[in-house]
Amino acid sequence: MHFERRSQWSGELGREMHFNVYGHAGKPVIVFPSSGGNQNEYGNFGMIDACRSFIERGLIKFYTPDSYDNESWLATWKSAHDMALAHNAYDRYIVHELVPLIRHESQWNGSMIATGCSMGAFHAINFALRHPDLFDTAIALSGVYDARFFTGDFGSDQAVYFNSPIDYVANQNDEWFLARYRQNHYVVAVGQGAWEEQHIADTSRLQQVFNSKAISAWFDFWGSDVDHDWPWWRVQMPFFLGKLEEQGVI
Repeated sequence: MHFERRSQWSGELGREMHFNVYGHAGKPVIVFPSSGGNQNEYGNFGMIDACRSFIERGLIKFYTPDSYDNESWLATWKSAHDMALAHNAYDRYIVHELVPLIRHESQWNGSMIATGCSMGAFHAINFALRHPDLFDTAIALSGVYDARFFTGDFGSDQAVYFNSPIDYVANQNDEWFLARYRQNHYVVAVGQGAWEEQHIADTSRLQQVFNSKAISAWFDFWGSDVDHDWPWWRVQMPFFLGKLEEQGVI
């Protein structure tokens, strides 16, 4: 398998941002780490090996950027507003710096896949819904989708609101967004075992919001033996990639 350990200077964040590349061809997949994780996490926890057949057949190419959570949603000493502003800088890094780099070096002009586990699932859904023209597919495993999980009550703060998918999708009436949501692919999965209580609740709430907007998605609730942990995500990710391959999405 082709592997590269890379970095690029981010003007948006004012720092060198590290990322890994796995694969030689195929649809680009941007992987968002779990809470405070880095570019090596996905590989270290066996997720790349779990998806090896899709990578080696040239169907997908993984990019695993470092997170910025410790400066944004995990920075509990900051106000909710400042957390959101920090995340928005990370959003600009992904959209204006990393995505163009991927397009250039992969000669890829189409849409991409966003994915992640736990906090990475929150990011995957948030990026895919904020930028449905860039990401036509999201695979979110065991996420929360309400920014209040990180900030508490944010009141009327718009910077936080537009990073809280359960809120902004419920109120979305712009046909530019809705038309793209309705043609894109969303896989939102959660186990019903240990440490999944909040994630089950948020997955159910997001499903209700999607239904209210006639957005088609696959919400998949796995069994009571399926815990919030990497061994199950290593099972879920190749399973969903296989289904997307059957549908011709990858």
